[in-house]
Amino acid sequence: MRTHHIVALSILTGVLFGAVTVQELHALGVVPPAYVVIENDVTNPDAYLKEFVPLASKAIMQGGGTFLARGGKVVSIDGRPPNPRVVLISFNSLADAQSAFASPAYRDARKIGEKYAKFRIWAIEGLSQ
Repeated sequence: MRTHHIVALSILTGVLFGAVTVQELHALGVVPPAYVVIENDVTNPDAYLKEFVPLASKAIMQGGGTFLARGGKVVSIDGRPPNPRVVLISFNSLADAQSAFASPAYRDARKIGEKYAKFRIWAIEGLSQ
């Protein structure tokens, strides 16, 4: 067999194998992780940290969230950086992220938080591992 036929057959085999694997993962219910990004414009840091953060953190962790970054140093790589306080949270799925932020516990905490900060929150679906 000629070399280019072998290469073409190898590529086709790889594509077919990949397609079958993706279908099997979907059939198994493999769901990609999700990441929530929060930008907070905090007007009263002391009250925010004392009254809001413990309640919101507990609600998010109960909803399956894991904090990856919380209020640390933000450095611009290209363009203007976001508001000073940025939070990054991982969840097992987009549905889990949405449920955690829709929970009564988080909603109650958020009412307190709105006294001390303006929020911008969004979630992004991650890549399947």
